[in-house]
Amino acid sequence: MSYAVIPGAEAWSHVGSGNVGALVVHGFTGNPSSMREIAEVFAAAGFHVELPRLAGHGTDVAEMMDTRWADWTRDAEQALSELRKRCSKVVVVGLSMGGAITLWLASRHAVLSGIVCINPTTKSSASKLAGARLAVKTGKKSLPAIGSDISDPAVKESSYDATPLAAAVSLFADGLKPLSKKYGSIKVPLLLFTATNDHIVNPKESDFLVSKYAGKVERVTLERSFHVATQDVEKETVNAKALEFAKRVTA
Repeated sequence: MSYAVIPGAEAWSHVGSGNVGALVVHGFTGNPSSMREIAEVFAAAGFHVELPRLAGHGTDVAEMMDTRWADWTRDAEQALSELRKRCSKVVVVGLSMGGAITLWLASRHAVLSGIVCINPTTKSSASKLAGARLAVKTGKKSLPAIGSDISDPAVKESSYDATPLAAAVSLFADGLKPLSKKYGSIKVPLLLFTATNDHIVNPKESDFLVSKYAGKVERVTLERSFHVATQDVEKETVNAKALEFAKRVTA
């Protein structure tokens, strides 16, 4: 079955003017619209940009039901490959699951100039994974939606109205569980944004990442934003600090 892309949720690509690029990755059940503004900030600064729409996202939640960690990381890897055809210095920026994919790419590509993780999910919970697997076995297909955790009442994230369970199991089991064991070997410079009032990803997951990470970490605490910080009241701070970091590590 073919699904139509939600208006505004399209992938986006930009040809820059120099030898620097930014790969920008959205989160679980979200789509490129949540990252479009920060992608455009990089583009305006001359960066080549790739903002992929990960498999199953940005259409209908039914399409996401059958997608897995391998599908999302494949899409990110392909976007990185496209970007590197145009430039040799690349920064990866990811929100939530996009942050996990960013870390996954850094574990595979030590040549990355730097990575920016915004409220990343960084580890699997044994109890949550067991509960999700049990629910899948009993035939449950989805949980309530997790999207649009934003403090600004005037802003709503374009995201799914449900959370696909089997896909979530894959995120935890195939993605975060093995990935969390690799942080001690990743040395790519990291800029980490953590919202203290995140209702989707516990801020302690950022603490866990910092405690294990082998490379240099710069950390920014967001006091007024919720999970989708790229669309929230401190988005200008996120955009400015991410761009400043990217310019510095690619200089």
